[in-house]
Amino acid sequence: MQQPTGPSRRRAIATGLLGATAALTASASLAAPAHAHGGAVARARAMARRMSLEEKVGQLFVIEVYGQSADTAAAGNRALYGVDTPAEVIAKYRPGGVIYFDARRGPDNVRDPRQIARLSNGLQHAARSAGARVPLLISIDQEGGSVVYRITEPATALPGSMALAAGRSEAGARRSAEIIGRELAALGITQNYAPVADVNVNPENPVIGVRSFGSDPALVSSLVAASVDGHHRGGVASAAKHFPGHGDTDTDSHTGLPQINHTREELERVDLPPFRAAIARGVDTIMTAHIVVPALDPSGVPATMSHPIITGLLREELGFDGLIVTDALDMQGASGQFPDDVAPVRALKAGCDQLVLAPKPDIAFNAVLEAVRGGEITVSRLDASVERILAHKIRRGLVRDPYVSEERAVRVVGSREHRDAAQAVTDRTVTLVRNEGGLLPLSPAARSVLVTGWGVNTVRTLAAAVAERPGQRATALETGAVPSAARITEAAGAAAGHDLVVIAVNAAAAGSDKGAAQARLVRALMDSGTPVVAVAVRNPYDIRRFPDVPAYLATYSYGTPSLQAAVRTLYGDLAPAGKLPVAIPALDSSTTLHPFGHGLAY
Repeated sequence: MQQPTGPSRRRAIATGLLGATAALTASASLAAPAHAHGGAVARARAMARRMSLEEKVGQLFVIEVYGQSADTAAAGNRALYGVDTPAEVIAKYRPGGVIYFDARRGPDNVRDPRQIARLSNGLQHAARSAGARVPLLISIDQEGGSVVYRITEPATALPGSMALAAGRSEAGARRSAEIIGRELAALGITQNYAPVADVNVNPENPVIGVRSFGSDPALVSSLVAASVDGHHRGGVASAAKHFPGHGDTDTDSHTGLPQINHTREELERVDLPPFRAAIARGVDTIMTAHIVVPALDPSGVPATMSHPIITGLLREELGFDGLIVTDALDMQGASGQFPDDVAPVRALKAGCDQLVLAPKPDIAFNAVLEAVRGGEITVSRLDASVERILAHKIRRGLVRDPYVSEERAVRVVGSREHRDAAQAVTDRTVTLVRNEGGLLPLSPAARSVLVTGWGVNTVRTLAAAVAERPGQRATALETGAVPSAARITEAAGAAAGHDLVVIAVNAAAAGSDKGAAQARLVRALMDSGTPVVAVAVRNPYDIRRFPDVPAYLATYSYGTPSLQAAVRTLYGDLAPAGKLPVAIPALDSSTTLHPFGHGLAY
């Protein structure tokens, strides 16, 4: 699955190299890592000596459990583990960690603050009641933005990585991560799989995109470091991902095995600086990527299973001494090449410490156990990972007291202070990319506005924000992710009867029916003769499909704070302050439509 290597790809990479040398220089002056605490290491070794082989192997695994409480039976637990309740799962496997998911994946762990805190306390009680009585690392993917998140309202909505990069503020990135950290810590969640340290130099990237801070290694490095700081201030462990860099691919590792064809020089200049910056700032954890990187390991195995990449590069060359955690082993990038009894063993042999979401837990657990008993994995190699995991738990205070207050969780999560701070950070992120003829800001004159495009909630939220303004009448007409010909005709007809059209677009630049259909909708609206403002509520690249749209805003997120900021920008209450964190090439990649750093102002 090779990536394009022609002139357009080289230009994109070159764009992403701006300031990379500065990033490497800056990272050298950052605070030293916080891992080398001799007391925690000595205590961890003492704990490990008291553990059975089975208990040590259990510490390697990060698993999912089904249900909203530790003692509630769920069919998913019975199907995966042969027992009914989360507490029984913990007692059976004595895992090192648990990862929470919302109902979209199935486990349905996160409903409201009190419930989540109670679940965390229940799982910690189960862990401390079993075997060696070691507390859990409770993890989650809560990146911010509107792509990868598990907890919604009342949790504070943050703008996400690329939006923060548009704001060009280390303080904003730090504050955003701190809010996420404080809320997770209040819920008993001790490890957030964030920030994303990938440098997104490929506009066609289907899995990273706005999850990245952008295409410039210096900018990404500075904001990754700030995010690590923020997580620590918030009281949770941070995890830079996806090593050694998932930013230049057009394959999703959830469904395939991407290959990154950067040279070693390109990796050093583009992909590795954010990870170096994270390590220098004391990041707790680094998550691996299921990607093939021939310049680092010509064998063709994913980075997660590569000893040259994980041990050789990350441990020895970059000097990282914290936890190395795999991306989910049930992703196709891992499971497609390695059977269920091979993937966890290969990842451990490569140098990983935590094995996340092995698809068949019994098979995975027994495979690692037998690999140690048979000598394929030495006891010293196993102990090295177990001791790192235990030392991390000691440093985070979990061995002393892993419990949280349910009442405090209710007070902290979604507090007024957090929501106000989040809105202030978000207000700096909206980017005005195009404003033909000075269409924006809109005058205060009375007008009728058709709000249409992608997303039921997105369209409703935008329309409600417009309608709240004096003299503004708003009609909401959601058209779907892939609007039909009939829906396009309906929207164009409605546009002719309004003074202005605001259309939300999401992945309109994608090379699929979704992108083509949204582009046809924008064209039809423009042909109606009514002025059109397009709002890209995820990837800023969507203007590639309709470069002559009269006005174009990028919010990088369809969270409510981002949409409200967009409407306030339309009417001039907010001066657009965002600058593109990526370059936007023409659809054929022959030229650059809008360069890195572009952003219009009023």
